[in-house]
Amino acid sequence: MPLVEVFARKCMAKPIPLSSLQASMCKIWGTTPETTKLILSRVEDWTTSGLQDEDCYVSIRAKGTEQRTREIVLDGMKQVSDAFSTHDLVANVRLETYEGARYFHVPPPMKT
Repeated sequence: MPLVEVFARKCMAKPIPLSSLQASMCKIWGTTPETTKLILSRVEDWTTSGLQDEDCYVSIRAKGTEQRTREIVLDGMKQVSDAFSTHDLVANVRLETYEGARYFHVPPPMKT
């Protein structure tokens, strides 16, 4: 399950279209909406990196697989940045992979 945490300053007025961005993430990483979660957190402020000041800080956690080589992941991160750019958002993107055997998830029960 890729988890995409999007951080934005509370004072930023630009919209962040999570549904559209989720569709882009699914296309980029070859996943589905059921396994790709985007969470938006509005924060007071953050430090700058000395580079172009970003609108969003995007932190992604995804399962490390043999197919997700360094080159594939770096290309995917560029595509993530481009997806935000299509919405006039400058994104600072980071990605961390994890081993599937060390990942645990307990979803809420299904409604009957």
